[in-house]
Amino acid sequence: MKNNIPNSLEKASLAESETLDLAELSKITERRVSARLRNPNHLDPVSHVFTILPDIDTPSLLAHACETLASLNVMSTDLACDLESSRRNVALAIQQLAVVAELLVNRALDNLDPPDGLPEIPSTNHP
Repeated sequence: MKNNIPNSLEKASLAESETLDLAELSKITERRVSARLRNPNHLDPVSHVFTILPDIDTPSLLAHACETLASLNVMSTDLACDLESSRRNVALAIQQLAVVAELLVNRALDNLDPPDGLPEIPSTNHP
């Protein structure tokens, strides 16, 4: 009968190769980030995977951000229901952060375009 469990020597060489790959990845990432910081106008091909057109108006951006945060709220709540103990608490904390961010975005939208019947909220400068 053949033993399919790798021995400790194979495990060690696998761990070393993974470490080397991570180290190489870290070097590549550091070079990319450093180049981007030195020249912010340099186009980064990775950042173009998801792009937002520059001429999108602020209310549209905020509305989409609000929808994204609402989705994050639902997903993190569902995840928290499947978890127990401290992991559940972490998921609920993430959910609460999503709710707070959603409230902030909704307030920003209301400030830009108050709902009918509600007076516009005067802006106050807080130090």
